Formats: sequence, C-alpha cells, structure tokens
Amino acid sequence: MKYRASTILFIVATLVMTSGIVVAREPASSYLSPVEQEVLDELNLVRTNPKRYAEFLSEMRPYFNGNRLERPEEVILITQEGVVAVDEAIRFLRSTKPVSALKSSRGMSLAAEVHVKDQRDGATGHTGSDGSQPWDRMNRYGTWEDKVAENISYGGNTARGVIIQLIVDDGVPGRGHRVNIFNPAYRFVGVGCGVHARFGDLCVMDFAAGYSEK
Repeated sequence: MKYRASTILFIVATLVMTSGIVVAREPASSYLSPVEQEVLDELNLVRTNPKRYAEFLSEMRPYFNGNRLERPEEVILITQEGVVAVDEAIRFLRSTKPVSALKSSRGMSLAAEVHVKDQRDGATGHTGSDGSQPWDRMNRYGTWEDKVAENISYGGNTARGVIIQLIVDDGVPGRGHRVNIFNPAYRFVGVGCGVHARFGDLCVMDFAAGYSEK
C-alpha cells in the first residue's frame, strides 16, 4: 500500500489597508488553464452553495479508518484529526450562509502562477525565493485594495480535492484557509496550479477585497 503524510496546509497571509476603486475583469477562460478554471468553479460552488458541498464531504466519511483515509484505488492519506475534522467541516457547511461568487483576476492569477513556478522543485510556504510575500506578487501586476490573503493546497489531486482539503483544514488551528474562502469581504481571486516535486501538485489562490489591473 502507498502512504502519504497528511497534506501540508499553511497559515494564511493577510494584510489590511485603505480601500480603493475596483475595476471590471476580463473572462477567466482567457488566462486560466482548464485545471485552474475547475478550481475557480469549485471555489465558487462552495461559497454560493455550502450545503451542497457538505454532501461531498459526507461521501468521504465511510473511508476513514482511524486517522487514515482509505479510498479505493487512491493513495492512503494519513491525517492528523481523522474523521473529526471532516464532521466539523460538514457542520460548518450546513450552518453557514452562502456568500457571493468570486471574480477572477488576470493580474492576481499571474501572481499566483509566479509562486507555483517558484515552488515546483519542492519548496513550500508563502514566502517566495526572492523574499516576496503574496501582496508583493499581486502588486507586480496591479494594485490590491483593502485586504488580501493567500491559500495554498499541496497534493489535492483534483479541483474538488483541493477545495475539500482547504475546507476541512486538517490540523490547521482556526481553520484559516476556510475562513479565507468564506470571507465575504473578498471579491476577487487569482488561481495558479502546477506540478510540485514533493506532493505531486499544488494550487495557489490569492484573494483580495479589491484589485486594479495594470
């Protein structure tokens, strides 16, 4: 049998500043890859219909054996909290109110893609090899406004797996990634996904309350 350590999730990066003007966005399909578009669609599905997403998590429950998730024909995942974290996420999704869908940003997606390429050799975390933080990378392609955050998923395997991973937030105090996803202040998102040397794949999601493209 194959084993993989519990997927690594990192504390979100958030910064608050004065609000500014928000501009319109071009269609996501012009700059997102098919996988990135799927992640965006899943992200907006869970924001706008959390009760429906709770059903996807419920389907996982029978495959837990202690802290191991043993789904047929898939790599066994060793989690920290086991089904307890899944049950907590289900309760949250069934009780939380929907929030509006996020608008895709080209500049923020370029910023996310920069970090994806920077980490493809196996690096993890929010700090780039050049010392940049998420807000620095976003400002290379535009200007973020009000507040920003970044979520990173390692080894999600599928678009739905990426979002489920961040919603469950196994082992993450305060469920910071889930908090970002459901924060109604965030209106724009950039998505970048690619190959990761250690975990197979990664997806970077940059959030902003406002963003002006260059």
